[in-house]
Amino acid sequence: MPGPRIAALITVTAIVGLGTLSSVVNDSYLDTSNPLLTALPHPLHATHYFADKKNTLNVYFIKRIWGWTTVAFLSLFFTSPPGTRRLQRLAQYAVATAVWLVFTSWFFGPAVLERLIVSTGGECVVSLPNGAVVSVPNEFCYTRSPITTGALASLLPSVLILPEDEFHIRPRLRRGHDVSGHIFLLTMSILFLVDQLRTSLASSSQDRQRVGKRWPPYHKYAVTFNAFVVLLSLFATYTTSVYFHTPIEKLTGYLLGVAGFAVTQIPTLRAEPEIVPATRRNLASPAGGAATSRRD
Repeated sequence: MPGPRIAALITVTAIVGLGTLSSVVNDSYLDTSNPLLTALPHPLHATHYFADKKNTLNVYFIKRIWGWTTVAFLSLFFTSPPGTRRLQRLAQYAVATAVWLVFTSWFFGPAVLERLIVSTGGECVVSLPNGAVVSVPNEFCYTRSPITTGALASLLPSVLILPEDEFHIRPRLRRGHDVSGHIFLLTMSILFLVDQLRTSLASSSQDRQRVGKRWPPYHKYAVTFNAFVVLLSLFATYTTSVYFHTPIEKLTGYLLGVAGFAVTQIPTLRAEPEIVPATRRNLASPAGGAATSRRD
């Protein structure tokens, strides 16, 4: 029987694969690298709730997935049995968070995912209220600075007619290979939390039915919350696979998520859960001691 990490990897792989296959067969995915499409609602938003970018799952969970992951991990760590609160587990979280930041926020300037979009032909564009799409210097996207009517007018040819109303628009990197950042983070989050849950669930076959009794107060609630975050992340992975990004963008997001988790598994960071050997446990138990006395 596969361990929790392998089972989680197989599950995520199956969900991304089946969701992507469904998106191709039913033509339900949105090419998010096309600026003419991303400025518009998803074609299925009126009939498919999770195709709407403003759905509750996307706004409050997927877009904040690493915040949910952080709360889940810290609740699990600080309510764990004292012997399992190892520095390696905190180091694993710190490394995973660094991977998240490097890929999505900053890597000696633009984030890795931003650099990838530009290196594959992407450019910084602004979608105007009248539907027109214009290119602006990439620095506006790197700094994530909104562009005003006046600033845009100074950047564009005078022959282009701008809307008269004042506006503030945040430019986006489009037209390149737009790796699915949501699939990337959801994959890494699921694998990371399942790996952390192993410490709480680890026990020998003889003690599996009693493991909950050895948990400190409130730890069972932390375990339940972590399981909830993992299950909801799996569902979010499916909805993202079905409705957003091209198949290749979802594949690269998945592969980067697995790679990000793999970084937390380097030998110096691994904190294997302790399982008390059966012989030592039997000798330490009252029943084991009585049996020993009778043999003597």
